[in-house]
Amino acid sequence: MAAASALVLSAAPGAAAAGRPHLSYIGAVPGVRVEVNGPVAFGIDGMPAGTDEVTVTSPALVEPVPLTPLGKGSVEFVQTDGLGTRHRIRGDIAPGTYPVTATSHGRTVATARIAVVAEGSAMIGRFVLGDAKRPLPGDGDRSAVRPGSDVIVILTDRQPAAGETSLTVKSPLFDGPLTLRKGEDDPGCKCDDGSTLYGGRIAVRDDIPAGRYPMTVVSHHGQETTTRQVIVAGPPVPHSRLPWLIGGGAAVALAALAAFAVRHGRRKRQAIA
Repeated sequence: MAAASALVLSAAPGAAAAGRPHLSYIGAVPGVRVEVNGPVAFGIDGMPAGTDEVTVTSPALVEPVPLTPLGKGSVEFVQTDGLGTRHRIRGDIAPGTYPVTATSHGRTVATARIAVVAEGSAMIGRFVLGDAKRPLPGDGDRSAVRPGSDVIVILTDRQPAAGETSLTVKSPLFDGPLTLRKGEDDPGCKCDDGSTLYGGRIAVRDDIPAGRYPMTVVSHHGQETTTRQVIVAGPPVPHSRLPWLIGGGAAVALAALAAFAVRHGRRKRQAIA
């Protein structure tokens, strides 16, 4: 199993303050929630001196998980996966939260709960909106955008659904849905962690009042919904362009102006002649 960041579980109310054993678990890779039918590893620290074995059990586990001391006399115990062990989440359970119990020689030393999500669930890293002329904010940053701003929206998923090349974002911020396309360029995200990038550009409504607004995307073929809050603040962004020159109609409008200028020039030359 690959190394991962621990998702800390509480051993019991006030356990850390009282110096009681502290139970934790990790998923397959950093930041991953534990999945149905997926691997999991447990650890416990703060065990009394002289403890020689700890066993972790849960209705979510395929089999009990034995923990051994990290070293001689250590108060920290870790999971050791031997040949033939099946230390993973059962494949026949529903997503949800399940109790976990650590015992030593039949005595309960710590309890906790483990959150289990559906197999193949999304692993959203960033889902952010930012001004197209500035560096994109990090996920969770409280940066604000102004009404009328041209913005970039990106989403990164370390476990995207097969065949999903575009996603749809909806928000009161926009006049309509925004399509995020797979692999869309984003100068603010190198995405060197193996994530798949979806991106798109749109304008924030000019008439939207200041406040907080939800921005929601549905992914994994309708199975996953992710929502972020976006702050709108400040005066509307002034636009020097005429309204009918904004967006996809600009090229058509410019072509019409050019044609008009040519015809007008011809008429003036004919009149002079």
